[in-house]
Order: sequence, then structure tokens, then C-alpha cells
Amino acid sequence: MNLSHATDAPCSADELTATPSKGLLRFITCGSVDDGKSTLIGHLLYATKTLLEDQLQALKGDSRRFGTQGEDLDFALLVDGLSAEREQGITIDVAYRFFATTRRKFIVADTPGHEQYTRNMVTGASTADLAVILVDARKGVLTQTRRHSYLVALLGIRRVVLAVNKLDLMDWSHETFAQIEHDYRDFATKIGIDHITAIPLSALRGDNMTAHSANTPWYTGPSLLHYLEDVDVDVESEGPLRMPVQWVNRPNLDFRGFAGRILGGSVKPGDRIRVLPSGKTSTVARIVTFDGDLDIAQRGQSITLTLADELDISRGDVICAARDPAGLADQFEATLIWMADTQMLPGRPYLVKLGASTLPASFGHPKYVVDVNSLDHLAARTLALNEIGVCNLTLDRAVAFDPYADNRDMGSFIVIDRFTCQTVGAGLLHFALRRSQNIHWQTVEVDKQARARQNGHKPCVLWLTGLSGSGKSTIANIVERQLHALDARTYLLDGDNVRHGLNKDLGFTAADRVENIRRIGEVAKLMVDAGLIVITAFISPFRSERRLARDMVQAGEFVEVFVDTPLTTAEQRDPKGLYRKARSGELKNFTGIDSPYEIPQAPELHIDTLTATPEEAAAAIVDYLIHTGIVRARQESAHGLPTGKPRDGDTQT
Repeated sequence: MNLSHATDAPCSADELTATPSKGLLRFITCGSVDDGKSTLIGHLLYATKTLLEDQLQALKGDSRRFGTQGEDLDFALLVDGLSAEREQGITIDVAYRFFATTRRKFIVADTPGHEQYTRNMVTGASTADLAVILVDARKGVLTQTRRHSYLVALLGIRRVVLAVNKLDLMDWSHETFAQIEHDYRDFATKIGIDHITAIPLSALRGDNMTAHSANTPWYTGPSLLHYLEDVDVDVESEGPLRMPVQWVNRPNLDFRGFAGRILGGSVKPGDRIRVLPSGKTSTVARIVTFDGDLDIAQRGQSITLTLADELDISRGDVICAARDPAGLADQFEATLIWMADTQMLPGRPYLVKLGASTLPASFGHPKYVVDVNSLDHLAARTLALNEIGVCNLTLDRAVAFDPYADNRDMGSFIVIDRFTCQTVGAGLLHFALRRSQNIHWQTVEVDKQARARQNGHKPCVLWLTGLSGSGKSTIANIVERQLHALDARTYLLDGDNVRHGLNKDLGFTAADRVENIRRIGEVAKLMVDAGLIVITAFISPFRSERRLARDMVQAGEFVEVFVDTPLTTAEQRDPKGLYRKARSGELKNFTGIDSPYEIPQAPELHIDTLTATPEEAAAAIVDYLIHTGIVRARQESAHGLPTGKPRDGDTQT
């Protein structure tokens, strides 16, 4: 093992026994690419004698095969475990490592430096108490340094170590170190990071890692390890009791307990509690754990509570201090960090996981996105990968919450794609919107059922979807004629017609298409409530928005009709020349050409326009409505009625 370039050997036990233990410190390393994050952690693992002999032998072999330090040990390989990381010499995934001295225990997260893996950095920072931000002395403060620092501040980390690494490659220049420290402090002050400790380092050679280096006589501060051992991180205010219920424990008839992790405050038997969202109150009877009952439980402990009263409590409910409960709302202002390659589209339905609750949600148009270099607030219609913006969040029901600034666990959430189930974003709640507290449902006496009885049929939405030129409008027009002959009360919402009024302000970008369908879904919902059969003819290319429209009405009230026409056939029809314009580049974001169409996966009806005429397609739709009992058939069939002249092909909607 060749350590000829290291200025400090592994610490002995005597060197690490100066003060009593300060408990566990969670910290992250972050910064730009190749700043030396993995090397720094690897050297700490080696210096604190965390490695076993077989791990040292493996490191020697890996250093010869994958290392970048010649005959020397490549400490980064202790952390970079993925084969792609070793081959490229970069960090991709978050790597967690545990090490300890006699003065403190540590969990460190090595986070990626590449911009495309910013989402992984957010994951590592979400539970950290402190951040070690590395800067390559040769490059100074870079864009990714600023981005990671902004995220650190955003996530509530207020103590930062500025590790100016590779200073040996700059001949241990004090001027270089001082300039980098000045540049960083100037930026950090603007984002609210006040506690900064700058340390000159060579993570590879060990200078100022565990002991003061003779190469920096001008530096009088602590070594990195000694600073980490001594630092007192700000402990969040205990605050009032907060415990989301993760599981209702009901092993027998004589026991009902509510299990969860305390996210704020403390609790003891006899305390009065309030359960949200129901608002019901009770008294804590017992605090149950595997090792026996407790007299008191505090923040961070996982426990089971039993109550003096029989309350209806479910997973996702939050047990709070009775005198100081959490807020309750369904609309918020939030900071959103977008982590997916696909853009965040305002109005598109997502899932939001907040505490132990997962529920449908959507976002409004960003109020602004943040330029991490200038900290300017920029206008935007969507959020792209790694962008950070502020927007309104709407949930489908009220949830208990605290602002992120008051409680990191109660005020943070992740965003999940409803179809892929992948995490696509993370966010922080600022406050509840006033309208979430001041707007209430007004009870009406004449309801949907009464209107349906008067109309003589059930209400529903007939949602015709397909490519431009597939014949949706033609079929929809015939369907309405036939239903009118059956005395059904209908209304046809056509893609072209609504863009002359309701949606005249919308274009054809992905974001505009989402908003187009969201508005149509809301209008269709109102018409269904009026007891009508609503017929829509829209391309509606995205499954997410069709699902959004379906979820707006009750089960059985949404009939998806896939008007299936191959692209080649639709393009051959092209009565208005739209496909020709799209092919020539004159018409952007045209479905089927440069914008996708997502085929329905399980429509109620599948119409093949290559084998069925518009009249036959309309007859099949009406037959479905009769068969399902939505409308009643007359003795005389409406299918033979004259259909009139078909309309020209659809335009893109």
C-alpha cells in the first residue's frame, strides 16, 4: 500500500478522544463534477480506521484496475460502487457511508456532481444537517456549485463547509483560496447561508483532512474531521406534536393502536391530541413499543399510540397536539424542484406523497423559475429537468401540513407520475392559499339525480379521441342526431368550436393541450351535473389528461371512444392541408408528426374507421348507450335516420 503522498496517517484512538460523544451527524458532500467528493469521503473512511483488512486489499486491487492515481490508492473507489461510476470516474447514484470516531458518529451521503443527476443530490440533502461543498481550486466557483448551494439553502441546511480542494495543484496559493472563499461567501449570503467554514484541502494527499497541514501555514482553522466532530448543528425546534399514522395496529379485539414516527414535538400518556383531518380529539392512553411502554416519546422515535376513545383513524391521518394542531388545506404555494426529463405540465394530474398520504394533485403555471447563477426570478410556462420554480399546488382533498420552514417533514412532498410510478419532482410547502380556507361547497336541493330523472336518461360523457382527420367530429355529429331522435338531451363540445371562445387563448404546445383538456373536462363535468349526455370530439393526445377528465365524473359516467385511424390514412385525407403544413415545418407541435399521440389502453369502445363507416360507428356508440342503460331505445330505430353531409376532417385539438 503506497501512501507516500499522504501527509497524515490513519488516526489513532488516542487522537480521537478529546471530548465526549456529540451523537450522530448527517452530512452530504456536493459540488461540481470532479471536485473530489468521493475521494474526500474515501480518505475519511481510511483515516478513521473504518475499513477492514479485506476492504483495503480490495481497494489496492481496484486502484490498479480502475484507479486514476497511478500506483497510489484511489480513495474514490471506496464510494463509487457502480461499474459505470468506476469506468467513468464519476458519481451517479447517492452513496451513503457510515463511519465513527470516539467523539461522534457520522452518516455521509456522496452526491453526484453532474447536472443531470441533480435529483440524486436533492435526495441526499433532504435528511442532512450539514453540507460539505467542494470547489476545485483550479476552477473556482462554478454553476453547479451555485446550484447545489441554492438547493442546500432551500432544503433548510444552514451550516456549510467550503472545502477548497486540490489546492496542492495551485502550489498552496493563499491568494487562490482567499479569492474562492470571497466569491462563495458573496453568493451564499444572498441565499441565506450564514454559517460558512472554509478549509483548504487536498483530499487525495490528506492535507487538512484529519490534522493541520504544514503546506498551509497561513491557515489557522480546524482540519475537516475535527470540525465535523465539534460542530453543533442547529436542532430544529421541538414544536408541537406531529405524528402521521402509517399503520393501524389491530392484532385482536382488545387492542387498537396507531403506529407512526414522531415528526415533531413529544408525547406522553395523558396528553390531549387532535386527529386531522377529522378534527376529533382524545387522550393518549399508552405509548407502546417492542421493548415495552414508554413514559414519553420524542421527535424521531417510531411508536404506537393507544387512545382513551374509539376514534375512526386511518393511514395518512395526522395525530397532533390538541392545542396546536397542524394546518389543514388542499391548495398551497410551493417551491417545486423538477427531476424528470419530461416537463412539468400545468394542469396535468400527478400523484403527491405528503407524509403517509398519497393523493391526486396538479400544479398551476409557474409564478417564476429561479436562475441559480443570478438568483433572478424568470417567467416560465413549465418546468424542465433540474429547474426550480414556485407554483400553486392543488390536491383533491385537504391534508394536514406545516410550512417547510417550520417542519421539514410535515412540509415536504414528492411528485409521482401516475402512469410510470416514477418520482418526477420534490417540493416544499410555503403556505396554504387563502381560497382553500374561504371557499366552500354550497348545498343545492335540485341535484344531478333529479335532473337525470326529469331528462329520462342517465348523464354521461362520450369522449371521442383520435388523430386529426380520424373522423371524430363527423361521428360525434351523427351520434348527437341519433340521440336527439331518442329524446335524449345532449350537447356536443367540438375541438374547433371551443377554440373560438373558451380556449381561444391556447396554442398547441404540450402545456396548452393539457390546459385545453382540463377546461373541457371541467365544462363536461358541469354538463353531466346538469343531467346531459355530453359528446366531445378532441384529439386529447395524452392519457394523463383523458384520465383527468374521467376522474372528474363518477364511475360509469365516462365513455372513452377510440376513433382508430392509421396515421397514413389520416394524412391521406388531410382535407385542410394540416399534415402537409406539419411535414413542411410550417405547423409545429402537430399530433402524429412532431407531437405524440398516446393510444388509449382500455377504451369502452374501439372504432376501426377502416372497416366501419361514420354511420356504423355512430350506431355502435348509440347501441352501447342503450345496452348499458344510459338511454332507452324507442320502438323505431334511430339508426336509419338520414345522417346528413359529413363534416370535413378535424383540426388538431
